[in-house]
Amino acid sequence: MTSKLKIAGWVALGALAGGLTTMQFGATARNSVTPLPLEEMQQLAAVFGMIKTDYVEPVDEKKLIGDAIGGMVSGLDPHSVYFDKTTFKEFREGTTGKFVGVGIEIGMEDGLVKVVSPIEGSPAFRAGLKTGDLITKIDDTYVKGLTMDQAVKRMRGEPNTKVVLNIFRKSENRSFPVTITREEIRVQSVRAKMIEPGYGWVRITQFQDRTVEDFVAKVEKLYKDDPKLKGLVLDLRNDPGGLLEGAIAVSAAFLPKDVPVVSTNGQLPESKAVFKARSEDYSRRFGSDPLAKLPAALKTVPLVVLVNEGSASASEIVSGALQDHKRAVIMGGQTFGKGSVQTVRQLTADTALKITTARYYTPSGRSIQAKGIVPDVMVDESADGNLYSALRVREADLEKHIGSGQGAEVKDAAREKAREEAIKKLEEANAKKNEAPKPLPEFGSAEDFPLQQALNKLQGKTVLVSKTMTERKPEDSKAQ
Repeated sequence: MTSKLKIAGWVALGALAGGLTTMQFGATARNSVTPLPLEEMQQLAAVFGMIKTDYVEPVDEKKLIGDAIGGMVSGLDPHSVYFDKTTFKEFREGTTGKFVGVGIEIGMEDGLVKVVSPIEGSPAFRAGLKTGDLITKIDDTYVKGLTMDQAVKRMRGEPNTKVVLNIFRKSENRSFPVTITREEIRVQSVRAKMIEPGYGWVRITQFQDRTVEDFVAKVEKLYKDDPKLKGLVLDLRNDPGGLLEGAIAVSAAFLPKDVPVVSTNGQLPESKAVFKARSEDYSRRFGSDPLAKLPAALKTVPLVVLVNEGSASASEIVSGALQDHKRAVIMGGQTFGKGSVQTVRQLTADTALKITTARYYTPSGRSIQAKGIVPDVMVDESADGNLYSALRVREADLEKHIGSGQGAEVKDAAREKAREEAIKKLEEANAKKNEAPKPLPEFGSAEDFPLQQALNKLQGKTVLVSKTMTERKPEDSKAQ
């Protein structure tokens, strides 16, 4: 592995952002009325037959068909996907926020799995795992050399099965094994706290099934702690998106009733729609308005929204709506740029197709596809600048990404140069210290530089605006 690839592993914060669906039109496959091209179908059947009879060893027919469907869909765009039994299960876990595992939020440090936070009430929490613990071994497998996804899969499993984690606790300079029984975990997608008297912080990590209820509960608690809240920071950094209803609801919590939040447009009649800040557009699953409990003061409280290159899809809908209606100051870095809508259509009990069916637009009619939301105030990710942000993957970096429909994006030479410079700087630091660069502080901590700048904005203090960040080049309708 080259040093560049190692560096990419260290900074893969939100690198897969935008890979989640933002809405579902239906759960079953639509009957096709389009006539099939006979000659091409005969060719496909001939290839299938040749593989069955001529390949060096027998091939499973179901796998062959699944691979054919997967290849057909993957040729469309980065977000259209065929889900087989395993990937469909993983997808549903991602949108529901439920999975079977040990219950920890993790990151990577020095090639090891780092416990960012044990989920309250989870098996890991009860077993005494702490923030900062390093997992060196999962059962009989050493973590060094594993990717984060590989480590996650080894820690997940069936309910009531056991996994042994070997823990290194820096603060005590000791290693010890912990045996944990897996169980169903529900991820908390919303965190909140008072960062200073009179000022609250609400972080949404992903828009899942329970995000709206969790958001309401957390905001209620903030106002219970301080009914005269002077300002609020809504933190959407590295939020890859999720369900459209959640994005509409969170936007509606801050906006006047009935103003537009987002519109969509595609080939299907139901994809041509305008969604507004009204309960009928986000409460179909709830039966009643989940926002009814929120204090009226939330509609007018001074608001800053923090975003970065990992903010995608549903989080871009929220920031775009609040920006267009001038309800909040958007701060941070230019967002990921996923302005497309995916529909999930179930094919069998265990398989499904996620297919791009529409583009979405902010209330003013902007498509942010392959461009993103440009913050009102650009702020670096740390006091030392933006060492990592240039390395994060965005929609425009993905192969086969669709255009915005409002012109083709121009290749951003300045961004490419910044990426090369950031890689070079990281490689030089690695060569000197023979270790990974210092990771960014945890979001919401006292060392969180963008959060401090957001607080300064709310308090009328000086904001340290980025001197290097610039808007990515606008789209040129003549470019191809």
